[in-house]
Amino acid sequence: MIGFGLRRAVLAVPLLFGVATLVFLLIHLIPGDPVAVMLGTGATSADIEDLRHRLGLDRPLAGQYAAFLAGILRGDLGLSLHYRDSVTDLILERCPATMLLATASMAVAILLAVPAGITAALRPGGVLDHATTTLSAMALSFPSFGLGPVLLLVFAIRLDWLPVSGLDEPAAILLPAFTLGFPVAALLARLVRASLVEEQGLPYIRAARARGLGAVAAGLGHALPNALPPVITVAALQLGSLLTGAILTETIFAWPGLGRLLVQAISHRDYPLVQGCVLFICSLYIAVNLAADLLHRGLDPRAAA
Repeated sequence: MIGFGLRRAVLAVPLLFGVATLVFLLIHLIPGDPVAVMLGTGATSADIEDLRHRLGLDRPLAGQYAAFLAGILRGDLGLSLHYRDSVTDLILERCPATMLLATASMAVAILLAVPAGITAALRPGGVLDHATTTLSAMALSFPSFGLGPVLLLVFAIRLDWLPVSGLDEPAAILLPAFTLGFPVAALLARLVRASLVEEQGLPYIRAARARGLGAVAAGLGHALPNALPPVITVAALQLGSLLTGAILTETIFAWPGLGRLLVQAISHRDYPLVQGCVLFICSLYIAVNLAADLLHRGLDPRAAA
């Protein structure tokens, strides 16, 4: 297990290096002069040259790249042009809110998916099975940027049951968590159903039924534990997507997380902060995928090394 983890970690290093390289090139691939874009049309030549010097863009490209990588190794992602603060500090300040939202969203997804998937799998082809399949298909086809405003209008504005935005009240997490967690719940419910139905068709379940065990007891007591490992692995991968894909949801609900910080950085043309956010989000996704690989191997030692 330790050797497997080390091999996966080593394979992640070139990927992180590639992400860092693409993030570095972000500011150089922008059409036109990125410094002039940052400052706007009213900037003077002196202002442009001053900012170019402060960003190090007046140095050779190789020197800029080496300094960028050295800064990453030191944990220094530069200075935000808009907030006049360390990019690293701004990201670390917003990270807990995103982690909290992703965790709550995954909790919502699991609480909805597991009972629905089990109910559908215990009576394949029944009314509940068809209902679960239909609802999950609808949920997967309904994007979060459409679901979020609907929930906001109904539960926050129309009924006034929940806060509209922010993180000032504990109940404020419910709407964004459900917005992010509902499509994941649909995916996991289908996976729970498919995995459990497959397990119930195996010989050891038929043998348990032949010994007089009921369908529900055989399904929950014997098939379910063996059906859950692939579901847990996919859930871990989806957690990475929740951590990195909450940009629109955080914007809709004014959630003070990394996604909203990235949107604000883009609107302010704060390219050092954009670079830092993109680099951190990509690195976080790689780390979560690495953890999912280790979890899969731990749950199923037969997984290929």
